[in-house]
Amino acid sequence: MFGFKGLSRLVHAVVQDFQDQASIEVVDVVLDDALDKARQIERQMTADVIVTAGANAALLRSSTKIPVISIKVSGFDVLLALLKARHVAERVGMVTYRDPIAELDAVKELLNLEISQRTYTTIDDATYCVESLHREGYRAVIGSSLAVDLAEQHGMQGFLVYSESAVRQAINDAIEIARIANLEAARYEQLNSVLHNLREAVLAVNWEGRITAINPAMERMLAINRSKAMGSLLADLAPSLNLESVIVSGQEELEQVIQVNSITCIANRIPINEGGQRAGAVLTLQDARLIQQADTTIRTQRRSRQLAARYSFDYLTGNSPIFIAAKAAATRYAKTGSTVLITGESGTGKELFAQAIHNASMRRAGPFVAINCAAVPEPLLESELFGYEEGAFTGSRKGGKPGLFEAAHTGTIFLDEIGDMPLSLQSRFLRVLQEKEFVRLGSAQPIPIDVRVIAATHQSLPTRIERGLFRADLYYRLNILHLSLPPLRDRPEDISILALQMLYKSLRQLGASLPADQALAPMLPSMRAYAWPGNVRELENISERLAVFLSGYHHVSDIDYTLLYTEFPELFTFDYKRTSGNNSIFVRAPESISSSNLAGDEDTSQITDATIQKTLNEAKGNRSLAAQHLGISRTTLWRRLRKATDEQSR
Repeated sequence: MFGFKGLSRLVHAVVQDFQDQASIEVVDVVLDDALDKARQIERQMTADVIVTAGANAALLRSSTKIPVISIKVSGFDVLLALLKARHVAERVGMVTYRDPIAELDAVKELLNLEISQRTYTTIDDATYCVESLHREGYRAVIGSSLAVDLAEQHGMQGFLVYSESAVRQAINDAIEIARIANLEAARYEQLNSVLHNLREAVLAVNWEGRITAINPAMERMLAINRSKAMGSLLADLAPSLNLESVIVSGQEELEQVIQVNSITCIANRIPINEGGQRAGAVLTLQDARLIQQADTTIRTQRRSRQLAARYSFDYLTGNSPIFIAAKAAATRYAKTGSTVLITGESGTGKELFAQAIHNASMRRAGPFVAINCAAVPEPLLESELFGYEEGAFTGSRKGGKPGLFEAAHTGTIFLDEIGDMPLSLQSRFLRVLQEKEFVRLGSAQPIPIDVRVIAATHQSLPTRIERGLFRADLYYRLNILHLSLPPLRDRPEDISILALQMLYKSLRQLGASLPADQALAPMLPSMRAYAWPGNVRELENISERLAVFLSGYHHVSDIDYTLLYTEFPELFTFDYKRTSGNNSIFVRAPESISSSNLAGDEDTSQITDATIQKTLNEAKGNRSLAAQHLGISRTTLWRRLRKATDEQSR
């Protein structure tokens, strides 16, 4: 049980009621300290579930694999806290994590209370909120245990927004989750007893890739005993047998030929689904010598296709007007069934938009099939798209093979780099668009299909038409709904948002706890000045490289930013080329950065208090967004705001 002092006192008041049902430990930690404690618990496996609230719950749920139960606040809990606060003061401050409570505007009039809402995401944010309320003369604060503790430190009356009933419900939920986990452990034991008598080598892993079942045949195949194998990561014991791709995709991988300890085996990887959720995977191995025509299987094995779109419009990040306009157009297009042509430079996210359109369309329950027309050799592209019948050509698979159009029936097919499709196939593709049917190679029987086509290219199709490399009639069939994606250099206001998001993700993947916004701040001026010829894909690569660079530091003040010149030469010393239509403009990247910026000590002397306040108002109080617009770090903005407040109070 994680919480701060106020919440801990409330937990201690009810925890005795659960002594006979579970062992409960109460820990007074928040945010980074809570994350460190959770990782320790995860390593030592000393708890089944974590119960916490607010910012703690959000952080731990995204950073640990232990189930996290959040203590939920009901409207009745808020009302009770307001009634208590009304006895102390007529003006009450409400300090909540991340999101304000919209319903309070109606309630405050009924209670005849003046309520000022403040939100926070970090301890510094919470401190600033409480200090500002104290300076404004508020004597009562309602909020999380952190907010209550800060209020009491400033001589104000604090009222915890959580109730005993909310804590009881959260503990009950946690006990139920732990009970189910123990039942699952018993089921795995039953599975092991069934597998023991199978001649086929079999093992199973959970969603983490840890071995949960292994039979004697597999022990002999891997030359390992069961006691060492159970609970170990399969990727560590036998990397070539890793089941991670199957767990992630949910797709079977059958009849794959691999070598295991010098033995040629036929491997089958099958996902395990429970209640619609992926729970793990099963691996079976058979000695290839026991299977007739193993050589044929080796030559014809194919990797299972991923026929699902993973990304939605919520994943697409950007606040620039040009990006918002593109996203709005794509959202409109998703509501129709018309063909879409997406144009834009490499790395601008053409396939992400295609997947988002599919997932927001009426076809989202159908398959999403993608192929890069430039990546498949011309002799194979036709059979990949349209499939073939048995005997259509030398080496064709027995029984034939369905093509991608057939696989995409009732769904969406995404044809990337359509500008590179050979002319010989363009006429066949045009007929598919016109007639809604196709013919397999080696067959005369047309097959009707119901497929939406989304095509994409980084090339100018009108120019390709002029050169005789693309059919004009196909272009006009494709260009019904046209979506042009802007390059990253045309949306510089999005660079800081995207970079921060990517850097935070990469740092957490590396186990680094540095504050991403503070570590990134000195880099932002150069990142905004760079032209990003590789667009978002290049930004993602540089963010990952930056995370690796920063992961060696424990504090932002320790970072040696002078090393950036050698770590990121493209941002500081290289010329790069911007392309606009048929014109190319060469621009020199900044050759130096001021030492004050590299040290994280930003010069804000040219930014007036009025400018800061105006930017904050335009950002609706969002300090992260305001800092990005001002070109400074959030910490620097916080210092300026605090300094201005202190000067006013004097």
